[in-house]
Amino acid sequence: GSPTKGSSAAPVTLVEFGEYESEVCAKANEVVKQVLQKYEGDVRFNFRHFPLTGIHQRSLKAAESAVAAGQVGMFWEMHNVLFANRRNLGVTSLKLHSKEAGINNKHFLDELVNATYGWQVQGDLREGINRGVKDVPTFFINDEEFTGEATYADLSKAIDAALKKPKRKVAAKQMA
Repeated sequence: GSPTKGSSAAPVTLVEFGEYESEVCAKANEVVKQVLQKYEGDVRFNFRHFPLTGIHQRSLKAAESAVAAGQVGMFWEMHNVLFANRRNLGVTSLKLHSKEAGINNKHFLDELVNATYGWQVQGDLREGINRGVKDVPTFFINDEEFTGEATYADLSKAIDAALKKPKRKVAAKQMA
């Protein structure tokens, strides 16, 4: 499954389609950290990869490296290291970043070179395209596209509104 943070019973699900070379996504990552702290227990966060390879050639391999980190339970550590090093995401650097994130996988570089997890990134990309995502970051709150700015104030306001909406029973959907 895709990486999530927060309680599975949280009444609000925040989904972000983003990528690691984007300055705006890096700022949004800090905002999401604040939001998750403020709404602990009320918000579940899901990050989906949407590499804009036309302008950020290294974003695809960076996304694959995060998925590879997730295979050993270290997605969020790698996620934050990638944003901190967003200007230095070549394949060799990604191997160094994995060590910084605490990942000890001697096959990490081979997995990147061989695109072992590329299919998962492509799955996120397809889902984003199907949902109408064109730019990053794009957020969805309880499956509704968030149209405000990726600021703490705007996201908090939208989450507060989602928390006030009457709960409706939704058939459980399989997450890819």
